[in-house]
Amino acid sequence: MRRIICASSCLVYNRKLITSNMAKPISDFKEWKFRLPPSYVQLPITGYPDYNIPRAVKDAVFVKVPTEPLTGKIYLVCVSNDALTDILDLDPVVAESEEFVEFINGKYLPQGALSVCHGYGGYQFGFWADQLGDGRAHILGEYVNSKGELWQLQLKGSGETPFSRFGDGRAVLRSSLREMVASEACHHLGIPTTRAAALVASDSHKVLRDRSYSGLARPERAAVVLRLAPSWMRIGSFELMHRRQQTDMLVELADHVIKHFFSHIDLNDKDKYVKFFTEVAHKNLDMVATWQGLGFTHGVLNTDNISILGLTIDYGPFGFIEHYYENYVPNSSDDMGRYAFNKQPEILLWNLGKLAEALQLILCDESKKKIKDVIDTLELYVKDKILHTYILKLGLTEVRKGDDKLVKDFLEMMQQTSSDFTGSFRQISEISLNQLLDKETLESKWALARLSKSKNWDKWIQRYKDRCCQENVNGDERVKHMLKVNPLYVPRNWMLQEAIKDAENNDFNKVRLLLEIFTKPYEVNEEAEKLGYSSQPPSWSFGLKLSCSS
Repeated sequence: MRRIICASSCLVYNRKLITSNMAKPISDFKEWKFRLPPSYVQLPITGYPDYNIPRAVKDAVFVKVPTEPLTGKIYLVCVSNDALTDILDLDPVVAESEEFVEFINGKYLPQGALSVCHGYGGYQFGFWADQLGDGRAHILGEYVNSKGELWQLQLKGSGETPFSRFGDGRAVLRSSLREMVASEACHHLGIPTTRAAALVASDSHKVLRDRSYSGLARPERAAVVLRLAPSWMRIGSFELMHRRQQTDMLVELADHVIKHFFSHIDLNDKDKYVKFFTEVAHKNLDMVATWQGLGFTHGVLNTDNISILGLTIDYGPFGFIEHYYENYVPNSSDDMGRYAFNKQPEILLWNLGKLAEALQLILCDESKKKIKDVIDTLELYVKDKILHTYILKLGLTEVRKGDDKLVKDFLEMMQQTSSDFTGSFRQISEISLNQLLDKETLESKWALARLSKSKNWDKWIQRYKDRCCQENVNGDERVKHMLKVNPLYVPRNWMLQEAIKDAENNDFNKVRLLLEIFTKPYEVNEEAEKLGYSSQPPSWSFGLKLSCSS
């Protein structure tokens, strides 16, 4: 093992830093550079000549590993103009350059790159899986943009690593396209998330995948996506060291994360780990509250898929609820429904308990007691966050007595009538309180036409109107507010499936259009309307099944 020591001042998450980057977007990609040295060199790094042989990596947080570019003709499937300009200070014109495409493919690495993969463990579907790690992902380096924000750039699908286990280090086009669109859509919907900047695919580099775990694998096109996050640390990053009883390394990791990403916490504070845990918990529970409010179901909430920064990470078999069903499970691999929509807050609490367990190794008795006291408050914390989220969706501003039942009864009506989650909330936002009992108006709204068939509709509307009067919420104000928190478009699986089908034939127009539409998911888009993206989902979409096979 070798350790790379950095003597420079630390990088800080979401703080303004002194940087030489110019505000003007860079139009020549050859001029774009990583910042040296990256903060992660302050943690133990090792390397192996035979890096693609699976092994137990001990006494190191990262492994230095080269990328393995895709072979064949490489197609630029799509880019996020917003991520390029707002995060990477790049003019979107750079996407037309050969260097940029080769960069996304892992073939061209800008100055300052240090390609590493991260080792972590995790509980998968409730069972300890031991060492996992970046089996097909490479962190390339860090960039501090013109706003002073630190971002780590990571390729996914870029080749084998010591953590690949029995995998081939690759990702397929269909899953990469889903992650690309979902990352950007969720950002613009208001969900804390990692980002995606670009996606490439090969015309001839194929990998075998068994989509339905039937034993019949078939070749699929390989792809690479460029993902962005301030840090890729997860709960599993801490769990693996705890399991191995690596006390010194766990202290080093925890202090590093606090120093760079929670810098307002004093490293000399005896309660630093308590404060760190509390912030990680609140960030993740704030995140899950946004999920519940938008009908988003992650699908695979293993502890290795939970970001320390409270960001939605590792988009796999996710789904946005259509016909509302509180036990909705988008992942066909989740036979027991462990990660169902309504269980997500509970699972986040369970996962945070595992983080607290991992920290026990470096806590004094007093800190252990304080973290237990924090844990005792979290169930009520997330319950209140979710209720407030729904209250805002109903055009109200503050939680009052009886609001929990008002929300519960609304969701129950949706479930009883199999009404569309996104459509119901959006369409109740589009009409006045007086129109909510008007049959002609309701019939003109496809989601409300179904929802209003509930036997409890009239009574619920009366309660809702009374509740609006309590806050003196008038018609125009209510509609204006609700349209800002109830989206018209979400990345439904059927939309993504259509884009995937086209992309498999080198037609990337639909995925590029989706990225454009989801920059403003709360506003009407004429092209989206023509394609029926705010209409009732097509009948063929009801049987779509997703799995972890990517």
